[in-house]
Amino acid sequence: MDTAEAQELYELAEAGRIAARTHQPDAEKPVETRYPDVLAALDWHLGRGEVDVGCRLATALVTFWLGTNRIPDGDAWFARLLAAPGVADVTRALALHEHGYLISWAGAHDRAAQRFRESLDLASSLGDVSLQALALAGLARVALYTDPSEAVRVLREGLELTRDLADDDPGRSSAIHVLGPALQMSGDLEGAREVIEARLAMAERQGIGFVVWSESANLSMVERQLGNLDRAHELSRRAVDTETARGHDVYLSWTLNGLAAVIAAEGRLDPGRDRARRRRGDAGTRWGRVAPDELEQYNETLVVLGALPPDELEQARAVGAAMTREQIVEYVLK
Repeated sequence: MDTAEAQELYELAEAGRIAARTHQPDAEKPVETRYPDVLAALDWHLGRGEVDVGCRLATALVTFWLGTNRIPDGDAWFARLLAAPGVADVTRALALHEHGYLISWAGAHDRAAQRFRESLDLASSLGDVSLQALALAGLARVALYTDPSEAVRVLREGLELTRDLADDDPGRSSAIHVLGPALQMSGDLEGAREVIEARLAMAERQGIGFVVWSESANLSMVERQLGNLDRAHELSRRAVDTETARGHDVYLSWTLNGLAAVIAAEGRLDPGRDRARRRRGDAGTRWGRVAPDELEQYNETLVVLGALPPDELEQARAVGAAMTREQIVEYVLK
């Protein structure tokens, strides 16, 4: 390992992060191919006392660790890097947030909240309102599991701090993104629709595929709850089409979960067809990586499915479990 190779690997990781953000197919593949070298670079930076550079590399790898189900790897590396001296305050504040964000998807909510609070304290001392809003959005993500109204309050604080920044500023953008589900979960469906529609329109203008996918799925949930089932179905289909092109199983599971909820609300409870739509949602639940609004939606659909005779439901489960990813997608989009 030398400086030139380490820089090359950082650029590879950063390119992968951007590719995932813009929803490009196989965004994780380049890093996957050189993953042992990337880990060696992290170790090399740490051994040379270049902890600031190591933190920036780890931050660039967060989407990869999430997308390839390697959260424990990222958790361990952030813990080592953040325990070492030599990290610039701005880099450290961002790395603390990214560590919290990563482990929150593994269900480590208490640890994640601690990292978000550390990030917030440091960002506040720096007077960096964008980083403060980012950390507040992280705390709101945790609060969604227990107190959506508190999440809304925290997010409003972040938006007030960043009122003079553009909506695509990273901290402000994150706060707006979490505010939609927070309003939806707290019962303000019209408010949620307004926030999500604005963010979806912005993502469409800027060509940010990941945001188009996520906000289409979020808006589908809101429209379903408002009783606008045709619009909800259209948005869910769009999200499924988008995520199928990307080929990402974890995110596809959430998207199919949303489509299943719409179909259940429409009263179309053919067990085999519905179970096919639900199978990938179950995969996401088993991995412990379900957002709180998705979990709420998932549980609502389970209640509806409870109306099916148990033997029919079990048969449908078996049929769905035997299907490949490609078969599931083909079947649900018929």
